[in-house]
Amino acid sequence: MAHNGINSRATRQRQTPFPAIRRRGLSTLQVNLGYRCNQACVHCHVNAGPKRTEEMDRGVIDEVIAFLSASGVKTLDITGGAPELNPHFRDLVRAACGLGVHVIDRCNLTILEEPGQDGLTEFLAGAGVEVTASLPCYLEDNVDAQRGKGVFAASLRGLRRLNAEGYGQAGTGLTLNLVYNPQGPHLPPPQAALEADYRERLAREHGIVFNALYALANMPIERFARTLCARGEYQGYMALLRAAHREENLETVMCRTLLSVDWRGHVYDCDFNQMLGIPLPNGGRPTRLQDLIGRGFAGRPIAVAGHCYGCTAGQGSSCGGALQ
Repeated sequence: MAHNGINSRATRQRQTPFPAIRRRGLSTLQVNLGYRCNQACVHCHVNAGPKRTEEMDRGVIDEVIAFLSASGVKTLDITGGAPELNPHFRDLVRAACGLGVHVIDRCNLTILEEPGQDGLTEFLAGAGVEVTASLPCYLEDNVDAQRGKGVFAASLRGLRRLNAEGYGQAGTGLTLNLVYNPQGPHLPPPQAALEADYRERLAREHGIVFNALYALANMPIERFARTLCARGEYQGYMALLRAAHREENLETVMCRTLLSVDWRGHVYDCDFNQMLGIPLPNGGRPTRLQDLIGRGFAGRPIAVAGHCYGCTAGQGSSCGGALQ
């Protein structure tokens, strides 16, 4: 029954009109290494968790490296699940760095002290990887309610490890960004003011520094969508996103310059489309990354649906934070 509900919501998203947009080119390849994670967050649009088994194998990793080598893409954005749990994570990072590609690791912070992750912090720093870390609040009760008991304390320990390696510190070149998500079906507050609050509270109470805060809207997909439906809040949240749509945000949505790759090597316009199973506009057929080598991207149409209002509502939302 739950599975049918998810399919029904995905169908309704596809049937909801959204303004047509096209690509400008390709600068970022976002790669999901798998849905396994050491956490199971309420707001997770990937439905990641400890029991998920999907993960990118070595063959697809090699396809990603071949595409990076041939395409001239400047940024590799690695996500999951907890991407570090993939056994090929470090090999992919090394290969990308060897090609001169800037690497971003979407890190949940608690992974830094998981068994089997010895030396991970030092590895990231040594490779110059940019760390974008989820910390949905600077208050312990809020974080633990959203991500699990003890996660806030473990996240602080992870941030201190990163700071000790130079992350977030002036002059080191090691970038540490934090990610905020609202607790429920609300738009995030203004990013600049919230960043100032984070910076002051984390420094004063915990001695932690960082470079920037990204305020992201929760997407009505997978686990968060099911939570909204269970509370009778799904339709209200969708109405909120549509009412807050700002046309100017269409100019800078991330899908204009980003491609998303799933653990099988299939390509999507963004990872939200990936979770809804909405492929690139290609007659409904899945497209593999290796099939796009040598192809141009500027001017190509982008697959859109109702959930796209999550990126254009209010100040806008993307993997790099607010658009306005």
